[in-house]
Amino acid sequence: MDAFLNNLSTAAPRFWDGLVVTLQLGLGGAVVAFVIAVALGLLTSSQHALVRAPGRIVVEFFRGTSLVVQLFFLFYVLPQMGVSLDPIPTGIIALGLNYGAYGAEVVRGSLAAVPKAQWEATTALSMGPVHRMIRIIWPQGWALMLPGLNNLLVMLVKGTALASFITLQDVTFVSDDLRRTMGMLFAFGAGFAIYYALNQLLSSGMRILELRAQRRLGLKPESVKAAKRAEAVAGVG
Repeated sequence: MDAFLNNLSTAAPRFWDGLVVTLQLGLGGAVVAFVIAVALGLLTSSQHALVRAPGRIVVEFFRGTSLVVQLFFLFYVLPQMGVSLDPIPTGIIALGLNYGAYGAEVVRGSLAAVPKAQWEATTALSMGPVHRMIRIIWPQGWALMLPGLNNLLVMLVKGTALASFITLQDVTFVSDDLRRTMGMLFAFGAGFAIYYALNQLLSSGMRILELRAQRRLGLKPESVKAAKRAEAVAGVG
């Protein structure tokens, strides 16, 4: 017990520093990913091919290439082209682009899952595209897309473990470094607990948003099934 407490007191400051890096990457990447997901999701939902096609190309490109390769390109290749980024912004941009592309499919699938009658009603009321989306379609799609976005948020936080590839000392880096002096069980056990606690906290917040969105719309349990169908359409899960 004394050895464990000594290890804990020694490791705590380092794990805290690693957690700060993980949070910067995770929360920053989540904000960028959300903005990209909404933008690309709306583009790929368009009925006009000239609007839909560019969004589809971007989504498929970032979904179809490795996050590791994207990180390496931004951090090691761009400087050779005269564009240098610090490690934290590089990680945030790479995570945002990669998971934003996946999130775009969640947004698109959720908007497509809004009952057809709702779309037809807005047409009958002569609503413009922007007014229709803001007032009628988006609030319903938002409640449907939150489960998928929650899942992607968890995946994004776990994806921050790649930060060590661009010289950042996150939770995973600290765990790997401490195993040499404190043993694998303690080092990776602590890292396991930190990631688990962080993701549980973030998931709980997302579930609260999901329940509030459903209550505001008076959604029934069958709407949860619709959300799952939207995730299936997006290929998330």
